[in-house]
Amino acid sequence: MKKQISIIVAIASNYAIGKDNDLLWHISKDLKRFKEITKAHYIVMGKRTYYSLPIRPLPKRTSLIITDVENENIDNCLMAYSIDDAIEKMDSDNENFIIGGGSIYNQFMPIADKLYITRVHKEFEADTFFPEISLDEWELISSENCDDDPQNDFTYTFEVYTRK
Repeated sequence: MKKQISIIVAIASNYAIGKDNDLLWHISKDLKRFKEITKAHYIVMGKRTYYSLPIRPLPKRTSLIITDVENENIDNCLMAYSIDDAIEKMDSDNENFIIGGGSIYNQFMPIADKLYITRVHKEFEADTFFPEISLDEWELISSENCDDDPQNDFTYTFEVYTRK
């Protein structure tokens, strides 16, 4: 049975997503959206992303951590030792969310069914980038502009894509 695999990420105009294992911005509306969308679902991430989280594991979700260290375990998390192992352990009945980091996004991009993108309309200096979204492969199905956020000096757009 094919698993439902979705990617959720916030990306800058230059496809930047992080620096020094941290986010590049703080957008309250984006964090609330992330929480609402991923609540009661599996979230799949690399180990460095897991350790960058402010609360570990994130509440009301099942954390599936991908590591290449054989037999490594993290308390209160499911562990996967390859991308194939992660897919096998994903929820068969519900959407599974890939939440980072860069290498994990790159490996799941060719097989993801849906993208939840927060497109930040500003360039940032970064060391981690998201792969380019090809409109030959993806169709934009919803878009919501946010240009009235007093906490930030940039605008952003919530977008959802499905694979063509």
